[in-house]
Formats: sequence, structure tokens, C-alpha cells
Amino acid sequence: MHALDVLRSRGFIESTTHEEELASYLSSPGRYCYIGFDPTGSSLHVGHLVTVMALSHMQRCGHRPIALVGGGTGMIGDPSGKTEMRQLMTPEIVAENKAGLKGQLSSFLDFSDGKALLVDNADWLSGLHYIPFLRDVGSHFSVNRMIKAESYRARLESEEGLSFIEFNYMLLQAYDFYVLAEKYGCLLQMGGRDQWGNIVAGVELVRRKAQKTVFGITFPLIMTSSGIKMGKTHAGAVWLDPERTSPYDYYQFWVNTDDADVVRFLKLFTFLPMEEIEEASALSGRDLNGVKAVLAYEATAIVHGSEAAAQAHRAASAMFGGREVPEALFSSSQISRSTEVDGDGMPSTQIPIGELAVGISAVDLFCRVGLCASRGAARRLIEQGGAYVNGQRVEGLDAVVVASGSDASGLVLRSGKKHYHRIEAV
Repeated sequence: MHALDVLRSRGFIESTTHEEELASYLSSPGRYCYIGFDPTGSSLHVGHLVTVMALSHMQRCGHRPIALVGGGTGMIGDPSGKTEMRQLMTPEIVAENKAGLKGQLSSFLDFSDGKALLVDNADWLSGLHYIPFLRDVGSHFSVNRMIKAESYRARLESEEGLSFIEFNYMLLQAYDFYVLAEKYGCLLQMGGRDQWGNIVAGVELVRRKAQKTVFGITFPLIMTSSGIKMGKTHAGAVWLDPERTSPYDYYQFWVNTDDADVVRFLKLFTFLPMEEIEEASALSGRDLNGVKAVLAYEATAIVHGSEAAAQAHRAASAMFGGREVPEALFSSSQISRSTEVDGDGMPSTQIPIGELAVGISAVDLFCRVGLCASRGAARRLIEQGGAYVNGQRVEGLDAVVVASGSDASGLVLRSGKKHYHRIEAV
């Protein structure tokens, strides 16, 4: 199937340049395409998944993705989508974050034998000389046009304004496109909708400097049906790093998808065949519970592996009851159809049995296991009636959790309706 058809049918494409020429470019296998990733952290989060999944679909259609890590541009910071200047990073932090991103991208892309590439724009940006760069690249840019770009306009209207160092970002990203077009014959750049101005600037620069027609695709901003930006929760970002967001919590994020979003998210965030997803689109009400379990299992399996996904599925079934997935539904999914449950996949913390026998304040315990970010947050949770131990609401800020013997190994803490944590007595 043509890559553009795959991306369009699954809801990835918002805008393209040169539609007919782009389709022709991608009609032959082995075409390069790239997306840039700022190394602002050592882990990607759910908000990055649209871009990463798009690269993976391109590879599955026979093309060669390039994941460009902005080791050079990351030293400046992309102003797109930001109301204030990013904190400047040291080269050491950039290198550490770059290593983390490659490990995570390997869950989506096959980097063996040059099937996908990871490149760092610091390799060509760090050695640039300022005056020659201005003459060679800057001369092709109009300030009047640049400040009309969405990313610049929003910052110019903000209280902090736009710094000169950030103003250079568009030139550098456009230069990245020129380098990749010349070095690899990469003629397609993809990115989120906020990157449209930067991508178009690169298209124009390559046309002027290399006399080549190159292409751009942008993806829509994914919002939930309740109007929340995808990947944002009351607890913050949902990370791909299991140390930041456990596989169980990652599964829980997906299984709690709103009814109105589940089919759309199956298209975007799983590799399940479209015909199977379309069959599920006719379901509603309680029948969607099994569909949500499949979404959660498949999304978790892509990032954390099928074993971790199965464990999270069983643990969730143990806490909330099994969600029946009929045999005829999503036949290509490896999700278990049995009602087997266990709690092994639930996040857990080991605590010496002696401490539990003496007693630990509920405020300290909820903070200690990570269900609350601070003692203040734990106090608020208890005051609002949202803290539970073994299903019993914690009453009062002076409450103490005491357990001994077999009871010490069976403690389950709950924050709100959906966040659980198990205590392992040692």
C-alpha cells in the first residue's frame, strides 16, 4: 500500500507540499524521509508518538526513515509551541539525552543494516562559521516572512518575546533539510503542525541552493474528545521510559481512553489492520471495554514488549475485573482472551516489614511510593478523600498505616479511582 494512503487513512496527515510530486517520490521503495527530535529530555512521551509512529509506518511501507536528533539545534531550543525561552543545555546533557532517545526509537524502528538512520545535526552545525553561514544561508531568508510563521508570531506576542538566539532556529532547521537532501537524497521532512513554517523554509532553501524539489508533511495536533492535549494528565506527561511511567501505568493511560477517542487512537497508536479497526467502530457502550483493552495492550506492547503488556493486562484485570475480548474481535492481536488475572504487573515498592509493623504515616507512605509528588500533595489527597489502603479510605492527616505478618504483603494503596500501588514487605 502506498505510504501516503496509509498515513492518510489512519489520520496522520494534516498538510502536505507538492501533493502529486510527493506521491511520485514515495511510489518507489527505499526513499528517505526524516523527522527531527529535540534532545530536551532522555525520554520521549506520548505526545511524541504521532511522529514516531509515522516514521515506523514509512519503514513498513519500504522506505528509510532518518531520526534526526538536534544535538546542534538543541543547544538553542525550538521556539515552536513555547511561550518562553527554553533552558539552554550543556553538550553533556544533550549527549545523555541523545542516547536515551535512540534506545526508545529502537522500539519503533529497525536500525540494522541502514534500514533506518539516527543522525545528529551537531555533526554539521557545530563547525559552521557565522559569517559564511549568514552569506550562504541567511541571504535566502526574508525577516518579514519569518515573523509571520506561527511559531515566531506567538512568541513575539508573548510577554517574554523572542530571543535572537531562537530567531536563528528556522535557518538551522532549514539547513538540516539541505544537508540531508545533499548527503542522503532525503527529499521529505515530516513534523507536527507547529513545524509547518520551518519545513516550508527548508523546502525553499533546498530549492534555491540545490535546485531540488523537496517535500513536507505535517501532522495534526492530537486532542482528546474532552479538549486535552494528547499525553497530558493531571500527573503530568506519560513517558515511554519505564522508570518514569511504569508499564502498568502506561497501560492504564490507554485503557482509560474516552469512548469517543478509542477508534481514532487505534488507528494512530497501534499497527492493527484498518479492517479490524473499522469492525470495532460499530461497537458502543460496554462493548467498547474490550476494544480499550486491546488498544492498551497493543500500545504497551510496542513500547515495553508483549510480556510487559500481558502482565499489565492481567494486573489491571485483577484490580478492575477482566474486560472480555471476543475471539472474533481483533484476530491479529496477541492479547489474552482468557480471564486469568494477577497483580504482578502493578507498580510496587519494597518496604522492610519492621517499618510496617511499627507503622508509617499515610502522608509519608503515599509520597514515598510515588502516588503523590510531595507531602503537600499527599495531604491534599487525603483531605479530599482520594487516598485508600486496601479499599478503605484514609481518614485524617494523622492516619498511620500498620501491617504485620501476612497482612504486610497484601497492602494495596490507591490514589483516586485509577492509580494503584502495591507494597511488598521484605
